[in-house]
Amino acid sequence: MPKILIIDDERAIRSTLKEILEYESYTVDEAENGEVGLDLLTKTKYDVVLCDIKMPKIDGLEVLNRAMEFVPDTPFIMISAHGTIDTAVEATKKGAYDFLQKPPDLNRLLITVRNAIDKINLVTETKKLKKKISKNYEMVGNSPALEKVRRAIEKVAKTDARVLITGPNGAGKEMVARMLHEQSSRATGPLVEVNCAAIPSELIESELFGHEKGSFTSAVKQRIGKFEQANGGTLFLDEIGDMSLSAQAKVLRALQENKITRVGGEKEISVDVRVVAATNKDLIKEIEARNFREDLYHRLGVILIHVPPLNERREDIPDLVNKFLQDIANDYGNKPKTISPAALTFLQTLDWRGNIRQLRNVVERLVIMSDDNITEEDARTFALPATA
Repeated sequence: MPKILIIDDERAIRSTLKEILEYESYTVDEAENGEVGLDLLTKTKYDVVLCDIKMPKIDGLEVLNRAMEFVPDTPFIMISAHGTIDTAVEATKKGAYDFLQKPPDLNRLLITVRNAIDKINLVTETKKLKKKISKNYEMVGNSPALEKVRRAIEKVAKTDARVLITGPNGAGKEMVARMLHEQSSRATGPLVEVNCAAIPSELIESELFGHEKGSFTSAVKQRIGKFEQANGGTLFLDEIGDMSLSAQAKVLRALQENKITRVGGEKEISVDVRVVAATNKDLIKEIEARNFREDLYHRLGVILIHVPPLNERREDIPDLVNKFLQDIANDYGNKPKTISPAALTFLQTLDWRGNIRQLRNVVERLVIMSDDNITEEDARTFALPATA
């Protein structure tokens, strides 16, 4: 059950709050002053802390200030009989989740505690998901071609330079974009992805820049575009070679001026966005064919990173296969299957035109169709159809 700490120098208040919360099936500890409360916080993990503000020795705001250094995710609900708006604002600035006046209204207290617990559960779940996502986007392999990509990411990530990532479908361009974002000073900001090939040309401008209500037939309300959503973070324009020329012109302007205008709007909106783009096309040939703007190419391609196809780094296949075996086992809730050296050697001989995406699919097929140890015969039987 959720565990709550009450820090208050008034025994009657502590007893009343404890009785109410225990009736709601919470586990409750008490501290008669700030020193005892801080000591308990160093020894026990609490889901919520109810803390009085006016206390001898160490007041509640000082307790809050110190606690934020070592339990920053623990919600603090501050309580005071002498509460003012200024006090509530100060407590919030220091990191308090909420502020209640004594004697607290019973329903308000219980709702606030429940919401605080929901918040900590969401924070915990978000951390787990981020950890899972980061593992899914781990760059696996030690081939010279991949090490070259890693070195480029390390040098470029900490800057705000625009990056153009090239390479075939399924080679890992999105992974490079994520690593650039996660290793940058913008890592705490959003990473907003746009697949330019998946959005109809007539909607791409609305998707990127947003639109005002009534700007076209289906614009029933205002929409915030991807540039605004990515403010303070990174905007990843995947398959930018498929973007329409009219949208390219607006993207060029946004990159030049760091300003955008919503479709149907007149107001210029400043944006602070790092743009990372990717394409599987040869943009030089697209420029010659007048399908891509040369000035936009030079704006985007301050740094060029080429992601090699899997056929050019076959030595990474064993590491990738073992990672996929572990990932698939985690997804299915099973023990990871093993694979024989002969099977790995055979997989390295195949033509991986679909790159890492194709390899992942083949490994999943082998997991489903094979016994606990995947043999060379299994690989020859079940991997070949994917290359036909």
